[in-house]
Amino acid sequence: MHARTDGFTLIELLIVVVIIGILAAIAIPKFSSVRERAYFSAMKSDLKNLATQQEVYYNAQYAFGSQLTDVGATQSEGVTVTINEATGTGWSATATHSGLPGEQCGVYHGDASPAGGSPATQVSLVMCSGG
Repeated sequence: MHARTDGFTLIELLIVVVIIGILAAIAIPKFSSVRERAYFSAMKSDLKNLATQQEVYYNAQYAFGSQLTDVGATQSEGVTVTINEATGTGWSATATHSGLPGEQCGVYHGDASPAGGSPATQVSLVMCSGG
């Protein structure tokens, strides 16, 4: 008479657990990298949208807006945009994200100077410190 062997052996279960662990070790860093790139993209997008709104505001007021509410700019979730300088001849702004402490993006236009710590080095070009 033969004994029935239903189910999985302990070795088979351990092999499955090890394979799942290996896949998780590969997938988690990839997800983290994708999330970080998304945060940088959100900051860049908000600064580019601010630049567009500043141009619209300038055409109506002949000066650049010093507050986000003045120009009608909005911020993405987790992003904080700060207009650091706004005059009749230029403006500068920085953006930070709550998910990326210590990182920021910046942009300046016209005669404004990049804000302290801003990674922006060329007029009207959005630059980020880490991405």
